[in-house]
Amino acid sequence: MIKRILAPVQAWILLQGKCVGCGKNLILARRFERQDNSQKVVCTCGRIFIFDKRKGRYRRANISEA
Repeated sequence: MIKRILAPVQAWILLQGKCVGCGKNLILARRFERQDNSQKVVCTCGRIFIFDKRKGRYRRANISEA
């Protein structure tokens, strides 16, 4: 039940380019290039995101991507 409420809110926050944990702008976060035309983005709070350059969107990283 809680997941149904939080998932759309987190997706909306990511569309704005902000961290779902601390709310900071992900443009200011550390970035590491990956081989699949994407970037690994690490926020100051420790959350890890993946930025897809082709789509221009952020998403949360899976355990295998971290």
